[in-house]
Amino acid sequence: MKLARRQFVRLFAGTTAAASLSRVTQAQTTSLDVLVWGSGPRVVLVHGSVVDGIGTWKEQRQLGDRWRLEVVNRRGYGKSPFPSGRSDFEYDARDIADMLGDGAHLVGHSYGAIVALYAAALRPQAVRSLTVNEPPAFRLLKGDPAADAMVAGEAGLDRSVPPRAFLEAFLKMIAGRGGTPPAVPDPLPAGLEQGVRTTMSQRQPGEAEIPIAALKQTSFPKLVTSGGHNQVFESVCDLLQRELKAERAIIRGAGHQVQSTGAPFNERLEALWKSV
Repeated sequence: MKLARRQFVRLFAGTTAAASLSRVTQAQTTSLDVLVWGSGPRVVLVHGSVVDGIGTWKEQRQLGDRWRLEVVNRRGYGKSPFPSGRSDFEYDARDIADMLGDGAHLVGHSYGAIVALYAAALRPQAVRSLTVNEPPAFRLLKGDPAADAMVAGEAGLDRSVPPRAFLEAFLKMIAGRGGTPPAVPDPLPAGLEQGVRTTMSQRQPGEAEIPIAALKQTSFPKLVTSGGHNQVFESVCDLLQRELKAERAIIRGAGHQVQSTGAPFNERLEALWKSV
């Protein structure tokens, strides 16, 4: 059990690690908790469900040698304020759209990818490029049996159980049939439990109506990535590639957490950013 805990904490480190990170400052652009790594052209990084910004994007920290990485904690994560009701991708998108300021590259993972898609449609003039990794935008595939089953599966998760039991079920669903979810520590670290509780009350991503028409009118470059582990996510990403004329990359080795592959993901990010 102790080994499983160490493995999970290493994969899903929380904001308690912030004090030991080099080149970290606190951004004051919004009421959100935002850590800044490095300097250079601006990049806004938006995490997904359960895991906070640092835990999600730690393998991208080295890019701070050349880029200003603004690692956001969405409402309900880290030191950001809690949402007034439930965590909601549309409310989060307004926060992120405001953060873009005069312009930034925008990167979103999972639930945060849905947030990024909405934010990019709200303020396209402030987006230098958009990268989304495995957005659970299953409504785009409505009528597809496998996608509909994912929507029903998440909606049907028991939210009356303790956070650890919910997390085990949630990770199993994301891994998909035949996938192997990571071991869950017992007890959960405090920061991780906070993220699980926020996820338990979040608006379901299957409700998201991605603003495809608005995004199709934008001119900034786009990249859609996936991990090659779940056909439903692959189908969502393929559809976004076609509709948005985006670049597409399948980067295997880390399942849903494609950004955790480090160098292969970072190379695709930098190639996109340098193209602008």
